[in-house]
Amino acid sequence: MAKAKKLKSGSWRILVYSHTEPVDGKQIRRYESFTSEDKKEVEYLAAQFAKDKKRRSRVQNWTVGEAIDGYMASKDGILSPTTIEGYKKIRKNNIQTLMPINLRDLNKEIIQKAINQEAKKISTRTGKPLSAKSIANIHGLLSAALDFYYPDLILKTALPAKEKKIVELPAVEDVINAVIRTEIELPCLLAIWMSYSMSEVRGIKVSAIDESGYISIKDVIVDVDGKPVSKSKTKAFARTRKSKLPEYLFNLIKSQETYKRAKETGIDEYLIALSGKGIYNRFLTIQKANGLPHTRFHDLRHMNASVMLQLNIPDKYAMERGGWITSHTLKKVYQHTFSDERKVIDDRIDSYFEKIINPTEEES
Repeated sequence: MAKAKKLKSGSWRILVYSHTEPVDGKQIRRYESFTSEDKKEVEYLAAQFAKDKKRRSRVQNWTVGEAIDGYMASKDGILSPTTIEGYKKIRKNNIQTLMPINLRDLNKEIIQKAINQEAKKISTRTGKPLSAKSIANIHGLLSAALDFYYPDLILKTALPAKEKKIVELPAVEDVINAVIRTEIELPCLLAIWMSYSMSEVRGIKVSAIDESGYISIKDVIVDVDGKPVSKSKTKAFARTRKSKLPEYLFNLIKSQETYKRAKETGIDEYLIALSGKGIYNRFLTIQKANGLPHTRFHDLRHMNASVMLQLNIPDKYAMERGGWITSHTLKKVYQHTFSDERKVIDDRIDSYFEKIINPTEEES
C-alpha cells in the first residue's frame, strides 16, 4: 500500500493502483486517487478500495452458483429465515443453466435466455407456468448476487408482466359461524377480527396479553425447512403493534388451557398450541363441511381489510390496526392517531363482529 503524501495545500493524498489498459499500443497503469485533509481518512479509503479490488479480482473466477451462495452467506444474519429458505429453493431448482457459468463469461443475453426458460417452466405444484411474482423473485436473487460481486454487469432483463388477480372472498358471517365453537375458533378470529397473520397468531405468548385486555404483537413463528422457527421481530416495523382486545376475544383467550396454565405456573408459553399446518388443515376441513369455497388462512386478513373498507374506516387507522405500510406519507412519523379516536374505531369494528357472534332476537 502506497503511503500518504502531504500536498502543498495541506491535504493528504494516496494513489492506489487500479488496473492496466492499452493506450496507443502501450500498457498504461491507472491509479485511483484519494484526497482528504484527514490523513487517517485517506488511508482508510485507500485500504477499502484495495480490499474491494482484491475481492472483485478473486470473484471473477466464481460461478453464478458460487456468487449466490456467497450472497446468501453474507446475509444470513440480516434477512429473515423464510427469505433465506426461499433463496435456497431458487438456488436448487431455478436458473440451473446459469449456475456453472463464470461471472466473467456472463452477459445480458445469457441471463435473458435463462429467465425466458423459467417463464415457460411448468410448476410441479400447480401444473401451471411459474407466476410473474416467482420469476421476479428468481431474477431478484440473481440481480442482488451480481450487484454484490459483479457490479460492472448492469442488468436490464425483461420480465413477465404481473397479472391482476380478482379474489372472491366468502361472506364474513359464513366464515365466523363456521369456526365458532371449534378448535380453531381463536386463531381464526384473531386473523379475521384483529387482522393477525398466521405467523403472528402462532407467535403470541401469554405474556403478550396484559390484564387490562391489550395484546402486543412482537414475536412470530414461521416454518423453515418444515420446522417452526421463532423470531423476536415481525416482518416490518409497522407490524409490531399493540391492540385492545374486544371482550369476546379476551374471554375466549382466558378460557384457553395454555393461558390458564401459564397464569397458574408463572411459566410463559405460546397461546396457540397448534402448528401452522394443524390450523390450516382444520380450517380446510371446516370449509368443506360447511360448503364454503376454498379460502387460505391469510385471506382472513383480506376479509378484515374489506370489513374496514365497508365500515369506512380511515386509511390511517386501518394501516395502524393491520400493520400495513405504504410508500406514502401515512407511514411517516408526522402522522399520529389519538387515543379517543382510536377507541371509537375499535368499538365500531368490535360492534360489527359482536353482532355476528351474538345476534339479537331482531337480527336472528
